[in-house]
Amino acid sequence: DTDLLDIAYIKDARNGKCTKTPKEAKLRELLDVSTLAGKMENRMLTVVSGPDMVNITYLNFMAFTEDTAKEWAEELFNLASNLFVQNMSREDCLEKVYTRMKLQLNPEGRIPVKNIFRMFSADRKRVETALENCNLPSGRQNDSIPQEDFTPEVYNMFLSNICPRTELDHIFSDVGAKSRPYLNVEQMTEFINNKQRDPRLNEILYPPLKPEQVQVLVDKYEPNASLAQKALKVTGRNGVPGNGMLEVCQISVEGFARYLSGEENSIIPPEKLDQTGQLAGNSSVEMYKQVLLSGCRCIELDCWKGRTTEEEPVITHGFTMTTEISFKEVIEAIAECAFKTSPFPIILSFENHVDSPKQQAKMAEYCRSIFGDALLTDPLEKYL
Repeated sequence: DTDLLDIAYIKDARNGKCTKTPKEAKLRELLDVSTLAGKMENRMLTVVSGPDMVNITYLNFMAFTEDTAKEWAEELFNLASNLFVQNMSREDCLEKVYTRMKLQLNPEGRIPVKNIFRMFSADRKRVETALENCNLPSGRQNDSIPQEDFTPEVYNMFLSNICPRTELDHIFSDVGAKSRPYLNVEQMTEFINNKQRDPRLNEILYPPLKPEQVQVLVDKYEPNASLAQKALKVTGRNGVPGNGMLEVCQISVEGFARYLSGEENSIIPPEKLDQTGQLAGNSSVEMYKQVLLSGCRCIELDCWKGRTTEEEPVITHGFTMTTEISFKEVIEAIAECAFKTSPFPIILSFENHVDSPKQQAKMAEYCRSIFGDALLTDPLEKYL
């Protein structure tokens, strides 16, 4: 079967020292081709993806040049972190499903019916009925549909059968469409002004729409030219949150102050985010990257004294059976992903159980050397 990677599932795209370079000597030798310029890690691209921040996978690619790998990493991350990709409209999501089905073909170039059942798995009987109503094969698991028979119009008919919008039928009936499957411009104008318009608005500053203004909307969004005088297509523009609401335009001083005065258990430390619970499980440096990429701005670091001969401080959930991870690697992970998705400052809450002055000095040095100028070490001048 054809496998696809949904860009909305991409969490990060990494290049350089942050990539998953192979550790096996033979594999490194094969990839580190002498005829290619630049370091191997700079030609690597690691794509981190998954349905959530815990169940993630890594896809590794090798480019011929460092610039190519860097460009792919930057552009992929820009696409994946785009706010509109993360807040797609209903129509965009359904169009993505349609595209996936059109791409995942069997060897004969047809759409397997089993893929449709898999895509809409909630109610198999309803899917069968919807396929039958569209005159498409539905009885056997190994049935398939010719691509030319599964047009966007047929797909929309299939969706209408599998997800009937009874609330829209009530609207059409209330406005006066009765048995007709459309609203004319006058009825649409009445619906917008009397049902959707906020009655608190000043009619001088925000006058009700006129029929000619509604006609402009109809002409723009109705895909069927013969219905241009009768209906309005549902689009992403009609979503509940406006596009301008997706971006944070300013940070709340009151909200930021809550981070500063937050108590110990007001946040979930990443080392506690494992699939087996807080008492046992594998801690992961990757979790710090994932919570930062998701927009988290306050992180707790549960620091403990390392017991190895190198005397390296570690992070773990104290007095449990969770595994230990390197303090230095966590600081490097924070520095890598701190501001990839948000420009706002990060608060690091150190729960320090390290009683060794030598290891405490290491912790301070790691923070200074790895964070560099990003670390706030003195009060800001304008607040003195």
